[in-house]
Amino acid sequence: MENSKKAFRNPIRAAIATLLMGVVMRILHWPFSEGIIFISFAAILILYGLRFLKKEEKKTVDLIKMALVLFWTTNGLLTILDFTHTLFFQIGTAFTFIAWFAMEGTSYFMSKEDGVKNSTTEIIWNFVMVIGVITLICGGLMKLLTWDYAIPTLTLGLTIVTSYILKDIFTAPNNNEDDINNEELYS
Repeated sequence: MENSKKAFRNPIRAAIATLLMGVVMRILHWPFSEGIIFISFAAILILYGLRFLKKEEKKTVDLIKMALVLFWTTNGLLTILDFTHTLFFQIGTAFTFIAWFAMEGTSYFMSKEDGVKNSTTEIIWNFVMVIGVITLICGGLMKLLTWDYAIPTLTLGLTIVTSYILKDIFTAPNNNEDDINNEELYS
């Protein structure tokens, strides 16, 4: 299924961007951050669940992605609620992420159409996303080790990833003849 035909694509991305902004707010100890994170996790779970139910043909990778979202969002919701026994959900998230990465991995970000190559701009933006994720991981490790500049590194990584998501939300997709009717959204 092409990225442009996925149901609830922009609302899910907006919820993820809001989640990342809530995480930045929590790192900076701003008020209402936990509420924003909680609502974002709940929105992601509900929207992705509706998207999954709307799919006519459910492949194994679709089931794995749904399980990944379920484990990840449930862990996030329970962590915000200070539930202490979230290890099961963390392990479930790890295993489903590994399974998803093994089955789909980085090809998720590349063009799925035969014979169509990604533009230089898309490749650069995907590279920026990878840099953002690496910066996030480094910032998280630096925070765990209580190193200097951990919070600026985390904030930079979150800003890069959030800008990537917002760019996808607000850029107009290329209209192909197949996309005009939005068959998945109206069937």
